[in-house]
Amino acid sequence: MRRITSMPLFVLLILIGSLAMVLPAIHALMNENYAVSRAFFYSAILGTLLSTLIAVATFDRLPESLARSHLVTLLAAYAVLPIILAIPFHEAHGRTTFFDAYFEMVSDFTTTGSTLYDSPWRLAPSLHLWRAIVGWLGGLFVWITAVAVLAPLNLGGFEVRRAADSAAPAESYVQISRVADTSERLIRYTAQLTPIYIGLTAALWVGLIVAGDRSFVALLHAMSTLSTSGISSIGGIYWSQSGIVGEILIFGFMFFAVSRLTFSRDAMGIDKTNIKQDPELRMAGMLLIIVPAFLYLRHYFNTLEEHQLEGALSGLSALWGGLFTTLSFLTTTGFESKYWGTLTNWSELSTPGLVLVGLSLIGGGIATTAGGVKLLRVYALYRHSERELERMVHPSSVGGSGQQARRIRRQGAQISWVFFMLFALSITAVMVALSLVGVSFENAVVLAVAALANCGPLVEVAAEAPIAISTIPVEAKAILAAAMVLGRLEALAIIALLNPDFWRK
Repeated sequence: MRRITSMPLFVLLILIGSLAMVLPAIHALMNENYAVSRAFFYSAILGTLLSTLIAVATFDRLPESLARSHLVTLLAAYAVLPIILAIPFHEAHGRTTFFDAYFEMVSDFTTTGSTLYDSPWRLAPSLHLWRAIVGWLGGLFVWITAVAVLAPLNLGGFEVRRAADSAAPAESYVQISRVADTSERLIRYTAQLTPIYIGLTAALWVGLIVAGDRSFVALLHAMSTLSTSGISSIGGIYWSQSGIVGEILIFGFMFFAVSRLTFSRDAMGIDKTNIKQDPELRMAGMLLIIVPAFLYLRHYFNTLEEHQLEGALSGLSALWGGLFTTLSFLTTTGFESKYWGTLTNWSELSTPGLVLVGLSLIGGGIATTAGGVKLLRVYALYRHSERELERMVHPSSVGGSGQQARRIRRQGAQISWVFFMLFALSITAVMVALSLVGVSFENAVVLAVAALANCGPLVEVAAEAPIAISTIPVEAKAILAAAMVLGRLEALAIIALLNPDFWRK
């Protein structure tokens, strides 16, 4: 088991994806949709045979660097594995190109959730199930590889903590030195996190059924919430039958995308932080207070100006809509509350789509299924800015809060700023590329942010009008697919792969 190499790990992903095709095959068979059932069943057989043959051919292969091989496998998983996953989707749909099916699978596996089908009724229920399964597996893949592969390489947000701990005593690294083998970490965290992931999904599924959703819809929304993919077979939870009870349940489970401490206390090997003192949860709490309050008060005072006090008092539902949608887009899930539109109807003001863009850019916690810049990096920049303002008033003051906080404000903030600049440059590059192939500037901005932040539903609410991805050129779809992979792997991981020292023995 310790000799898990790059190719067999990738083959294992193909095998898991192939076996997962059996589920939509059974679902289609139960609904007497035999053509769709055959497409998934035959693809499952083909994928299983392919993975078996490759596994036999590469059984004795051991790479020179396991960490390097697994990082390459991550890139291959997001760029190549969707080709296998797109085969049954293409065959079952029958009226789509293979590249469109590939785009759909890249979007789902990176938990972005963008879709080419503006109406959910254009896809058979079994195809919706397959999209949700791919997104759910992508979320589990993110959970495991973040702590097993990216953490030892100081990537994926872990570099902020490592920079802050650079001057820590050597004793604090005892556990990391014991778990140096990437393969051992993969085995350990797969066994630790998979039951948690399955259990949380099942709990939310049952809760949504009790709240009034149909079993199929509840399953898809449960998988989409835990994976933060935002995939739905009915166009979002706005149309679900569970109402505000379902939204409250989903709201609670979205916190698992805010901080790794909500499901794993030792994901970094040395992390013993109390969950109440976790900087990511504290930063998320600040945003959940400030953003909905700002939106509510903005509309409230506008209503007072129009002397509609009764309408202002009835705006409590709008406050909940702002609270739910804020957390939804902060975790890059992208579900829109039924009461989010109340903010517009209540005060006759336009929907603040730019706020949702900003929340998606911030993103959720490190080692979670959320995308974006990540809350820990934003926290480091916030604390550094706070300290700089203090020094302007008291130049000779000494920063408090302990050594850990001081290091996050210095080394952690420095590397967070580097990543933020890389993220901003990536957005600019994607925007320019999209503009060159004929996408309008406003749409290019929203599409670039949605792809790099892995928040696909953003394209439906951030622009003045919903963006139909199916109408953009093929070249633009290819750019977005590459941007989604870049957003999930992050620029630092790509730079590590391009570093010549990384490939030396």
